[in-house]
Amino acid sequence: MELLGIGSRIKHATFGAGVVINVKSDGYEITFIEDGTRKIKLDAEVEIIHKTHFSNDLVSLFDVERSMTKILQNWMDATEIVPLGDKWKGGKMILEPGKVGLSSKEIPIDTFFHKIVMMRDRLRVMEQKINASELDDEAKVDIQQYISRCYGSMTTFNILFKETEHQFKS
Repeated sequence: MELLGIGSRIKHATFGAGVVINVKSDGYEITFIEDGTRKIKLDAEVEIIHKTHFSNDLVSLFDVERSMTKILQNWMDATEIVPLGDKWKGGKMILEPGKVGLSSKEIPIDTFFHKIVMMRDRLRVMEQKINASELDDEAKVDIQQYISRCYGSMTTFNILFKETEHQFKS
């Protein structure tokens, strides 16, 4: 059996037309027009519309995008698009002063959340720049401890994040 390569177009009896986006040892990952991304076995019955030859050294587009995103985040001070938890969308933060007679301040949670994400990203960039600097190891460790404490202080805001992998970790 000859393997299909990434980019091969096929037609499946149940899922319809699709494109191979990844090849793994246990099956193909295929994005179907009508049914989204699904995994099917390597020996599944499919009609081949257009065949791209298989290559052992290919990586999926997802793997390339994930790698490029990490590189850009680490070196270009790029802000990642991080989703706000669904229950907070459209909400507002109200700050009530302790003194009587002063007015409260309302801030859209989206704006506040964006500032928290920017802070997180800038801490990550600072950490990378410290690690790449010519400081001696003792100075790097000392500064890293302060950054870790900053992350720890920021864990209060983890309730705003939709995905746990975007949260602060001390």
